[in-house]
Amino acid sequence: MSSFDWSGLMRAGLRGLGLKPGDFWQLTPVELMLMLGRDGGDAPLNRARLTELAQAFPDKDKGGSNG
Repeated sequence: MSSFDWSGLMRAGLRGLGLKPGDFWQLTPVELMLMLGRDGGDAPLNRARLTELAQAFPDKDKGGSNG
């Protein structure tokens, strides 16, 4: 489990955004990141991207019994 930088998040929310403590603690991490201008990163892997990766990097048969 990764640790959160709570002091950094609180500083960004309370000082940077001017939130009141109660308002800060009611936010979800996603809401806070959006308010700070972060889009949340890359989208999760979907079926189309998985198919694309499987075609680009096919499994190599090593003589096993996988068909």
